[in-house]
Order: sequence, then structure tokens, then C-alpha cells
Amino acid sequence: MTDDSRRARIETQHGDAATARRVANAVRPDNTAEMETTVEGDRIVTRIDRGTTGGLRTTVDDYVVNLQTAAQLATTDGAASTDTHDT
Repeated sequence: MTDDSRRARIETQHGDAATARRVANAVRPDNTAEMETTVEGDRIVTRIDRGTTGGLRTTVDDYVVNLQTAAQLATTDGAASTDTHDT
């Protein structure tokens, strides 16, 4: 990371720590070297650093889509969700 990096911090809440861990574990393999995902209680915090605004926008967009998909599939019992409503 350099001083001219573009940065984003995305924080989402998932109701309980177990669900947050499941969702974070689902999205973490897609992280690039410029990303860090942590779990803080029932929240997922992801920090993204990119050298350009366009690169940051693209990375954030990809991450949010992956996060939404993982969150829709996560349930408190660990089973895949069949809920088709937007979250």
C-alpha cells in the first residue's frame, strides 16, 4: 500500500458470530492481495486498498456481489438457504 492508494472499508452485520464466520469464510478465497477480511463479533469488516479509483470500484463491486451471494446462502443452522428474497 502506498500513500496514493484508494481505500474502502466495507462493514456488514450478520446477526450472530457463527453466521458472520461462515459468510467471511465463503468470500475470503476470492480476496486479492490488496484485501483483508476479518470477523468482529457478528460483523464482517473488509478493507480494500487499490492503486486506482477504477481498480477500487471494480474490486468493491465484485466483493459486494460475492458477499450478497454468500449472505443469502448462509443460515443459522448451516444449511443452504432457499429464500429468494433480497437481503
